[in-house]
Amino acid sequence: MLILGLNAFHPDAAACLLRDGRLIAAAEEERFTRHKHSAGFPAQAVRFVMQQADASAANLDGVAINTDPGANLWARRRFALRNLTSPIRLAQRIRHRQRRDDVLALVAQSLGVDQMDAQLAHVEHHRAHLASAFYCSPYEHAALLSVDGFGDFSSTSWGTGNGDLLQIDRHILFPHSLGVFYQALTQYLGFHQYGDEYKVMGLAPYGKPGRVDLGELLQLRDDGGFELNLRFFRHHKIVMRLDQDDESPRFPMLFSDELVELLGPPAVAGGGVEQRQMDIAHSAQVLYEQAFLHMLDYLQQQSGETSLAIAGGCAMNSVANGKVLTRTAFAKLFVQPAAGDAGGALGAALCTHRDWTGRLPREPMHHAAFGPQYDAAQLGNALRPYAADFAAKNIVCSRFDDDTELLRQTASAIADGAVVGWFQGRMEWGPRALGQRSILADPRRADMRDLLNRKIKRREEFRPFAPSVLREAVEQWFEIDDDVPFMMKVYALRAERSGDVPAVAHVDGSARLQTVTREHNPLFHGLIAQFHELTGIPMLLNTSFNENEPIVCAPTEAIDCFLRTDMDRLVLGPYVITRAV
Repeated sequence: MLILGLNAFHPDAAACLLRDGRLIAAAEEERFTRHKHSAGFPAQAVRFVMQQADASAANLDGVAINTDPGANLWARRRFALRNLTSPIRLAQRIRHRQRRDDVLALVAQSLGVDQMDAQLAHVEHHRAHLASAFYCSPYEHAALLSVDGFGDFSSTSWGTGNGDLLQIDRHILFPHSLGVFYQALTQYLGFHQYGDEYKVMGLAPYGKPGRVDLGELLQLRDDGGFELNLRFFRHHKIVMRLDQDDESPRFPMLFSDELVELLGPPAVAGGGVEQRQMDIAHSAQVLYEQAFLHMLDYLQQQSGETSLAIAGGCAMNSVANGKVLTRTAFAKLFVQPAAGDAGGALGAALCTHRDWTGRLPREPMHHAAFGPQYDAAQLGNALRPYAADFAAKNIVCSRFDDDTELLRQTASAIADGAVVGWFQGRMEWGPRALGQRSILADPRRADMRDLLNRKIKRREEFRPFAPSVLREAVEQWFEIDDDVPFMMKVYALRAERSGDVPAVAHVDGSARLQTVTREHNPLFHGLIAQFHELTGIPMLLNTSFNENEPIVCAPTEAIDCFLRTDMDRLVLGPYVITRAV
């Protein structure tokens, strides 16, 4: 059975493909359109996953989308009756409903056919999130939590998973949302682009505890839930719109004038960061964690489970995730690599396979390499048009068919201070660069953060860079010994070790960890092992291969990024492209 999963007409549009319940390929549309968080129909991602499986439209049994127009219908109607719906909001709902009704036609169009016999399945937004969390986890049974902005009129769901069965016990409905809470504060702090919440996480450790009280904004409930004080928010009165050209999500301000009265004038986008912003970021993160851990305490007590799997956009809050094992009774936590809305495509497909066949082969997700890949011949062809440009800029291109020598030379260059673009194997599924489309550097250099920002990233100075660490060395370097293959948890470095890797140690002594195993990423593991042998440090600084754009997907994008930045070296499969010193 072949099932295509979709997240469409929603930020982080994506597609994936299951064959007999097993994931064959998955990718976000932004990697092809080159527009961050593309929110239209993922036509190019659909074509990629089908090509990866060597399948045609005629082979498709089903198309699953992570939304159900009938979900929470009575709650929607009650809210509409109590709060007169604006003509703009009503028109938007009608338009979205029409587009989602045309999904099969759009899939057919993407694949170059007039029509298909595939059946369409609608899967409620948070059920898809929970499925993506549990079915990809290594747990036979677990507690499950989905938290985000909104989907199908709900912001939060929780329940349990057992075998291949999901049970949903609770929804928290519109207009109460931890995702909206965090997004509104993100906007207030001057970060207006969709997805900028990670900047608040990076800024929060610079704030001072207790200087800003945000307690009025959010109330915890005895039943494990929470409520927003709607005086401080306006999301329930406005409409999200998509840019007409690239369909990137654009949000109006979600905070109200009352929040400005409480906290003072909002920060100016692109302005400098002052201590007041740091203090508000700290308080926002603390209040979010209180609500998040409050839900988890209740869920653990009700379920009795000690394993937890989470998804939804808020599952990207790696700082909060890193506190689950120390602040709750849960002993294990799994977060899959595309935990946000893109991952809903996978959850929808998994649910549909289970619903249609009555069974689902459980396959724990140990890696995220489900995107496009390019063989040596394709990479060589991509390099050929750049020969004259390389010669003019005194750039040397070499080929190494011996992996051992490739790894040795690359590790040595990094140890000598080079910033290296690393393009290997299949592109990662999800927003993190995990050793397939990465920029790598020496974590020992105290000046490396500034160097990277000057050479390539050009991003805010307060944002930390992450370490990719040999799995076998984690216990010696971090306070918690855990599997973190997808860089979804922040843990404290051991105090005696953090000074050895200042480029990846945040101001509070923490780091966003990725664990790397020989079994699941042998080439990247081998590179880190070579660096370890040279330096005694079992990790590399790892940041995404991009420059204020989506992570590179195709080799030409990697080469172009290398040329327009001051990157020292590009390792493109077996090819090493080096700037002359």
